[in-house]
Amino acid sequence: MQIAEPLLIAIEELSKLPGIGKKTAQRLALFILKSEENSVLKLVESIQNLKLKLRLCEQCYNFSEDNLCEICKSSKRDHSTICIVEEASDVIAIEKTNEFTGIYHVLGGVLSPLSGVGSDNLKIRELMKRFENEEIKEVILAVNPDTEGEATSLYLAKLIKPLGIKVTRIARGLPIGGDLEFADEATIGRAVLGRILI
Repeated sequence: MQIAEPLLIAIEELSKLPGIGKKTAQRLALFILKSEENSVLKLVESIQNLKLKLRLCEQCYNFSEDNLCEICKSSKRDHSTICIVEEASDVIAIEKTNEFTGIYHVLGGVLSPLSGVGSDNLKIRELMKRFENEEIKEVILAVNPDTEGEATSLYLAKLIKPLGIKVTRIARGLPIGGDLEFADEATIGRAVLGRILI
C-alpha cells in the first residue's frame, strides 16, 4: 500500500517519541493532517520554541528562558532548602503539588556504573559549589527509590553531611487510594517506617 511521503515521514518522526508506537504515530499524524492550519502552526511553533528559547538554568539546571529560572530568581522561595532531583521533569512533578517552597538542583540522572554514569557525568560538582556560595540549611533528596537512586542518595549524603547541612529524603509509601493487599513488601515496609503523627 502506497502512503503519501509527507504522511509517511510524519509517522516515522512521531514514532521516535517515547511511548509512541507506529499506530499511535499514525493516529497523531492523521489528526494533525485534519486539524486547522492555525492549530498546526501553533504546534510547530511551540516545538520550535522548546529548542530555540529554552536552556538550562545556570544555578539549578532546570529548564529556563533566562540564565536563571523563575524558581531561582524568586524572592518568595526558601533559598536555604535545596531539593535534589534526577531530571527537570521531577521539578514539574513536585511543583504541581504546591507543597515545596524551596529551590532545586537537577542532577541530570543518577549514578549507574553499569551504564557508565559516574559522578563526573552528573551535576554533583556544581552542587558542591552551591554549598560554598549559598547559605543552605537543608538538602532534600528526591531521587527515585530504585537501586541507582538509592546509591546516588547514599553518595550525596556522604558528601553533604560533613558540611553540617541537614540531609533528608522524601517519604516513601503507599499512594493515595492504593490498597495494602496489592502493594509489595518493600513499599509497605517503607510506609510503616515513614509513618507520621496525626
